[in-house]
Amino acid sequence: MCPDTGGLRRCGPWPAGQPGVIGIALAAVLTAALAQGSWEWWATYIGVTLLAVVFSFYRLPTWMPRLGSEYVRNLAAYSLVVGLCVAIVLAPMLQRWAWLFPMPGTRSECRGLGRYEGLRVEASLGNLAGRDGAALAQAQDIQRHTVVADCLATTTTLWLPVFGAGAAVLVGLGAWSLDRARVRREPAVATRSPRQPG
Repeated sequence: MCPDTGGLRRCGPWPAGQPGVIGIALAAVLTAALAQGSWEWWATYIGVTLLAVVFSFYRLPTWMPRLGSEYVRNLAAYSLVVGLCVAIVLAPMLQRWAWLFPMPGTRSECRGLGRYEGLRVEASLGNLAGRDGAALAQAQDIQRHTVVADCLATTTTLWLPVFGAGAAVLVGLGAWSLDRARVRREPAVATRSPRQPG
């Protein structure tokens, strides 16, 4: 029978609309991942929002040990989507924070590219450069920052699948372990005799 929960009837392990949540999250994450240019903090906000949606509305089916079971298929999809969301959350941090993602060779090369861009801006202005030194310095800083950010973002994007896959593996193993422990604990609780009143 389907339990009646406040006028809403649910059958089986799937709450209403649950498959659509994963589809929406996957589409939004892929849209953010394919965006061009530097990774901005907006990506972190999108990733955190999608993680909140997935954790709030998605529930895995009952744990089953067979590799071809519905549980394993759903766990794989769930873990991959969460891994993508985590990668999107981390992308701006990986791009900006050397202690989190050192990539020393790339960072030094991108800074050199930024210095070159500053010289190119000055050369492109020609005789106009001497009229307003402050404006020239500001234009150089803006172009230098843009070029360095785009350069670092390119390398960050190349490594994002590694971080996403690592997060997916950790999420999958964690969910598998918790669900297995929960299923094994439930029979012991169900067979425990109720305490008799004194």
